[in-house]
Amino acid sequence: MVFQNITISYEIIKSLKNLKKSLPLAHQIRTISSLKVVWKKDRKLDEAIEQDKRYKVCSRVVKEVLNEPGQVIPLRYLEKRRERLRLTFKAKTFIEMNPFLFEIYHDRIKPKSDLVQFVRPTNQLRDFLDEEQMIYAENESLTVSKLCKLLMMAKDKVINADKLVHVKRDFGFPNDFLVKLVRKYPNYFRLKGESFLELVDWNPDFAKSVIELRAEEETRKTGVRIRPNFDVKLPSGFFLRNEMREWTRDWLEDDYISPYEDVSHLDQASKEMEKRTVGVLHELLSLSLLKRVPVPILGKFCDEFRFSNAFSSVFTRHSGIFYLSLKGGIKTAVLREAYKDEVLIDRDPLLAVKDKFLRLLEDGWQERKDRLKKQREDVQKDREILLAAKGEEPEERLCD
Repeated sequence: MVFQNITISYEIIKSLKNLKKSLPLAHQIRTISSLKVVWKKDRKLDEAIEQDKRYKVCSRVVKEVLNEPGQVIPLRYLEKRRERLRLTFKAKTFIEMNPFLFEIYHDRIKPKSDLVQFVRPTNQLRDFLDEEQMIYAENESLTVSKLCKLLMMAKDKVINADKLVHVKRDFGFPNDFLVKLVRKYPNYFRLKGESFLELVDWNPDFAKSVIELRAEEETRKTGVRIRPNFDVKLPSGFFLRNEMREWTRDWLEDDYISPYEDVSHLDQASKEMEKRTVGVLHELLSLSLLKRVPVPILGKFCDEFRFSNAFSSVFTRHSGIFYLSLKGGIKTAVLREAYKDEVLIDRDPLLAVKDKFLRLLEDGWQERKDRLKKQREDVQKDREILLAAKGEEPEERLCD
């Protein structure tokens, strides 16, 4: 296995070797887990995040309007929310730029008030929403398994319901997943009070991580028992010094700990807990739609998944497994093995919702482009007719 370009202090490694035999095991482990690796920018993975920028803005505005009573909102009210929605231009301009999302019409806020401009979904957007529901219905079993897996990894098999609602987009859950799935699958889910979702029954079919399933598949193909382990792969331009390579090799030789195992007996500073934390984060990113999740969102689940307060250092310490992007002013944890350059290769079936939404946006952009082109052509024709009536020659156009 080839490792390229991450550096670490030789003095730290040297001191670890000298202390290895003399210090208690717990103290050795605590020192090792505090090792830091130099962060290095990965332009390809940053580009993957940058590509979603326009999609996310459109999604936020759509969500904002659909959450309004009657799914309509006065244009001026939407304009006042520009900063919260992170719109860099006026709301009306946004609507004009995305003609297949919303249309503007006139109505009264109160019965006797003046007519004002309102915003409502277009027929194209409503058709997309119907398709979205069909995709969720077709993949309901996948959604159920994801939700079960999240609960099975959690301490006491319970997660705060508000936190789950907050990450529904990251994992591809529909808007009504809590109400619908809890009612439809009482054998799996139960609301504990009003604030927590609890796992009712443990399904052993769900208790296998992506890494374990991959090892089983390779075992079947080769006929040789493959030990579950992480796929460590650094892009061109990264380099590991010999000391760090040895540390990584030794760490990989330790037994893999499934994120679904009970680890209540493990010390938070132990090397086993480090292995388990990496396993849980790997599984969480694997379950996510885009195989990446903002670090602040993962941080909301420190208690449920037994993460330490410094859990984010794992992403740089294990740079062959994860990439920590700083794009957009927010830290985002990315699963390296899910990408080839900036292209997501490990695609979730629920990404069909995003694909259709992107197609809706692109069709709208093309329609607007064609309409503006026709308007320019009509203006040019009118100009040529006017010049011909005056007996003048039209000027040669060097560019459009």
